[in-house]
Amino acid sequence: MKPNYLSGGVFLVGLLLVATAAAMQAQARPSPPAPSQTAPPPNTPAKASASHDADNGDLIFAQNCSRCHRAPESVSPRIAGTVLRHMRVRAQLSQTDAEAVLRFLNP
Repeated sequence: MKPNYLSGGVFLVGLLLVATAAAMQAQARPSPPAPSQTAPPPNTPAKASASHDADNGDLIFAQNCSRCHRAPESVSPRIAGTVLRHMRVRAQLSQTDAEAVLRFLNP
């Protein structure tokens, strides 16, 4: 009778593959939720009216930024301007809207 060296090795390789697949699945990031149908399109009158009222930074943040971000409890004034400058381009905010959001983040 021949010793069965390979059966233990095959079992270990299979077990290692299953453990690796489970670890990769646990680390996988979930896909972002699909945009809801109730979200207003980018050029709605509500956004335009918010642009004229510079004190509505929280409303502008909710309409444009909260799709991806939660409002932070505090933002360092040192980095708030830089962060907002970069995100303003992505969110297509006007200068007035960006200033209102900056006042909302750093009252």
